[in-house]
Amino acid sequence: METASRLLGRFLVWRVKNISPKHFTLFLSFVIGIGSGLAAVILKNTIHQTHQLLTEGFALEHQNWLYLAYPLIGIFITVLFSKYFVKDNISHGVTKILHAFSRKGGHLKPHNSYSSVIGSTFTIGFGGSVGAEAPIVLTGASIGSSLGRMFHLNYKTITLLVGCGAAGAIAGIFKAPIAGLVFTLEVLMLDLTMASIVPLLISAVSATTITYFFLGKGAEFAFHLENQFLLNNLPWYAVLGVLGGLISLYMTWGSMYSEEKISKIRNPFVKLLTGGLILSLLIFLFPPLYGEGYTTITALLSGNTDALVENTFFYHLKDNNLLILGFLLLLIAFKVIATAATNGSGGVGGIFAPTLFTGGVAGFFMARSLNSFGWVNLPESHFTLAGMAALMAGVMHAPLTAIFLIAEITNGYAMFIPLILTSTVSYLTIMYFEPHSIYTKRLAKKGELLTHHKDKAVLTLMRLNKVLETDFKTVHPNQTLGELVKVIAKARRNIFPVVNEDGKLLGIVLLDDIREIMFNNEMYNTTTVQKLMTIPPAFIESGESMDKVMRKFEETGAWNLPVVEQGRYLGFVSKSKIFSVYRRVLIHFSDE
Repeated sequence: METASRLLGRFLVWRVKNISPKHFTLFLSFVIGIGSGLAAVILKNTIHQTHQLLTEGFALEHQNWLYLAYPLIGIFITVLFSKYFVKDNISHGVTKILHAFSRKGGHLKPHNSYSSVIGSTFTIGFGGSVGAEAPIVLTGASIGSSLGRMFHLNYKTITLLVGCGAAGAIAGIFKAPIAGLVFTLEVLMLDLTMASIVPLLISAVSATTITYFFLGKGAEFAFHLENQFLLNNLPWYAVLGVLGGLISLYMTWGSMYSEEKISKIRNPFVKLLTGGLILSLLIFLFPPLYGEGYTTITALLSGNTDALVENTFFYHLKDNNLLILGFLLLLIAFKVIATAATNGSGGVGGIFAPTLFTGGVAGFFMARSLNSFGWVNLPESHFTLAGMAALMAGVMHAPLTAIFLIAEITNGYAMFIPLILTSTVSYLTIMYFEPHSIYTKRLAKKGELLTHHKDKAVLTLMRLNKVLETDFKTVHPNQTLGELVKVIAKARRNIFPVVNEDGKLLGIVLLDDIREIMFNNEMYNTTTVQKLMTIPPAFIESGESMDKVMRKFEETGAWNLPVVEQGRYLGFVSKSKIFSVYRRVLIHFSDE
């Protein structure tokens, strides 16, 4: 270990002398792209092989009772793996990356380079109704973070390498390099500069090349666009955009609410049983909810609705169009619950694939419904694709990612106009109700979300303990004015916090308020601190974000405010200190 450390130290010295930071970053972005691409290949193969092994030989004409057991077994193995082997929560990969940007200097735990792949293999391979994209994104990001820390790079470079891992992961898993690049800029909110775009492109292209080499040309779902879109269908794409925005709202609120309800169960095995049984029952009744759901999207793109009801009670009614429409509606409603049950009970997976699944089903449902009534003749495959873009734009607040991803993975660039229209309308619709995506909502509530807004980003990066000043002399409420004057004589500050025996802050004494009486000897023994103290215009709690702290300064007009923890005095924060630290963080944050 000592030898390896010494060799690394020598390499770091050699690198500084011989390789510029820019060129070294480009080299690392290539390595990260290769690693992300390999991770995507491994995960997609392990999930596919596990799924095939478990479901091969299932009869299509009737339900299979093993669907009641598989999801529960998969989540049980995942929980054991994360609880006793990894000893960490490995779910919600994209949210973890965003949290690492805002609170951990871009640092992700080393086990994230492999733990998400293993956990999601068991979860999704056994039927968990989630996607493999978030685990792969976390894996790629962790590779970038680990390399950045290994070579002692600065915050700006580490966050860029984390973004390279995410871009490579999305590009590799979908064979869509442009979508990988746009996802990183749009969802992870990295700044678009020439210093960042070139490494992101290198990672995306190298990851895509690796997956092409090992997996061939096949994408998640194959579709070749044969017919051009018709201009007279554009109003219906706008309607689909509104519908997509509303379903996105249901998916965002519904999945978070359901997952929180399950997550509140304290006993992990009771939680596992509750979520696992809900998931197993839903998959038993609606087999398309099994796993990622890309086989269902492929079936819908080809117009094969028979595949929807395979292994169900409804197979003998496969030619009943009303039944198919009702079945599609139930899939939209229950996919949200199935996803929440998977993640809430301890499974590992993301919202990416469920979003595409729900959007594809919604788009097909709308087109098939209108066609059934004979009002119009809409291309069902086109609306399936547009529905996928609409849900991605709404749930993830990522319209550009939606447009480029659907276009790339389906060779559907001829549908750019309807994809843009549907994604934009969906995004605008959900933004009216919900300003945060499903990835950012939890962090935004805690004030831990980095955005493209420079001021807010810098405030998010700042820590309250870095601006806390503790060199104020405290006084007790029963002390006399004479005793207070002795404290003032030795103090360097003009504010004196008043605390009781338990250390709780009762008020403050301002030097300016007592300047006229502090030399009045007659009041020294008769006037107490309690009579002289005032209540501060606001209190800052120790766990508050800097954004909230600045709002309190703006609302009160104060220059100094006390910081407390459950009422106990900790110190003061001043505007001048905040501005000083703000400037340092801004220079660090904006360093190219």
